[in-house]
Amino acid sequence: MSTEAKRLPLAGIRVVEFTHMVMGPTCGMVLADLGAEVIKVEPIEGDRTRHLLGAGAGFFPMFNRNKKSIALDLRNPQGLEAALRLCATADVVAQNFRPGTMDKYSLGYAALGKLNPRLVYVNHTGFLPGPYEHRTALDEVVQMMGGLAYMTGRPGDPLRAGTSVNDIMGGMFGAIGAIAALMQRAETGQGQEVQSALFENNVFLVGQHMLQYAITGQAAAPMPERISAWALYDVFTVKDGEQIFLAAVSDAQWKTFCDALGFDDLKADATLQTNNDRVRLRPTLLAELRTRLADRSAAELSAIFEARGLPFAPITRPEDLYADPHLNATGGLADIRLPDGERAGEMAQTTLFPITLGGERLGVRLHPPTLGEHTRELLAELGYAGAQVDAMHADAAIA
Repeated sequence: MSTEAKRLPLAGIRVVEFTHMVMGPTCGMVLADLGAEVIKVEPIEGDRTRHLLGAGAGFFPMFNRNKKSIALDLRNPQGLEAALRLCATADVVAQNFRPGTMDKYSLGYAALGKLNPRLVYVNHTGFLPGPYEHRTALDEVVQMMGGLAYMTGRPGDPLRAGTSVNDIMGGMFGAIGAIAALMQRAETGQGQEVQSALFENNVFLVGQHMLQYAITGQAAAPMPERISAWALYDVFTVKDGEQIFLAAVSDAQWKTFCDALGFDDLKADATLQTNNDRVRLRPTLLAELRTRLADRSAAELSAIFEARGLPFAPITRPEDLYADPHLNATGGLADIRLPDGERAGEMAQTTLFPITLGGERLGVRLHPPTLGEHTRELLAELGYAGAQVDAMHADAAIA
């Protein structure tokens, strides 16, 4: 039985999201993938991420599948009234605008919680309440102030991680909080406010390095300069300039590595018998291994390491993953219809949520919506007659 034919865990739950960029939409996507009906409330000009260029071009189609779109002008009394009616039908409302924005429209938890006491309200913010809460936060901002950029870059060269880690994980934690609150509501009958924040998410990510300092008294070195726990645990440039990560993280794996590559002299070397021996001689050993491996191809080394159960990884670019045999064999990619831009209406592949339920991946039930695709359908459900909808459209309250 396919995932689409099953009743998904959050079927019957309605989520209304006032979100943009990545953090809030990720929360809604997780809940939508799990079966919730997720309604994205957009301004009548559309979510600005629909038309971002460069690194933002994938934001909207990636994080807004399995959702419906209603376009409302919240500054118009008719549009705001429709938004309030919609929220009154919701189990969950999620938002990720600046503090105070939703309150300005009486769409914050203080107002909606009174209108609907069973409501679970998920606030996605830059910072949890405290001295920083009114600062403007971005993923890159909190990576810089939260130690992650320091740990990722080389000394003196802080570097953000290569994806929106805090935005995406912050949205995931928002979804976890929403699910937990829904479970508690099933017992108490009461909703509650959930808060997820970029900065606190980032601090959680570097918590292992904080505890390293607390336990050892030694500050964690940036990852490129860290003292490795293993000697063979690095990226090697091999034949034709290809690169591959190779590792041996135990004495048994070291012996297997030497046997596989014919390095009998290294296996017999009395100074390289234990992992700690090899770590002490790591610079010299790595230099020797780089020379010995330089004429081997990445494909050859991959085959040798895979056959013997040793850790390895060719250095892959994101676009290469479309041809990844494992992703294609296991259904890790799914077709979506692009809603905007020059390729609007064309199909592309997106990555699915990285879990299975009952052995099935959570698939795409709804393509990323075009702007206001479900406006009229949802307004009719809320009790608006056709003439009222036409009048709201004429007054630019909806799109």
